[in-house]
Amino acid sequence: MGRGAKGVRGIRLSGAHEVISLIVPQEGGRLLTASAHGYGKCTEISEFPTKGRGGQGLIAMQTSERNGSLIGAVQVFGSDEVMLISNMGTLVRTAVDEISVLGRNTQGVKLINLKDGESLNSVERVFDDESDDLES
Repeated sequence: MGRGAKGVRGIRLSGAHEVISLIVPQEGGRLLTASAHGYGKCTEISEFPTKGRGGQGLIAMQTSERNGSLIGAVQVFGSDEVMLISNMGTLVRTAVDEISVLGRNTQGVKLINLKDGESLNSVERVFDDESDDLES
């Protein structure tokens, strides 16, 4: 493309939808999704079919009043740990092996207990210094 080009459309969003994560899937990984009220789940990457440009996406997690809106998604592997971070500074480090593996069209399980007025802001994969995953 030339310098003046604006690129191509990756996804077509409607209403209040927004992109929260971009993941380049790797072999053997799972997708960890987390919601504002502290719920989350792992889902096999194979449950997410490849789509072309300009699609509208697909459901990664059912959202409801119980679990709140989706706040993050990261690719994880069996021996990884994740850090859950709330808006009030609560940090919880959890092993991925302890999180349930569920299908795409489910609400998930409780990942973190939150106080009144507290919400989950971020979920991040914790890298081990000795891991080979740092190369990617």
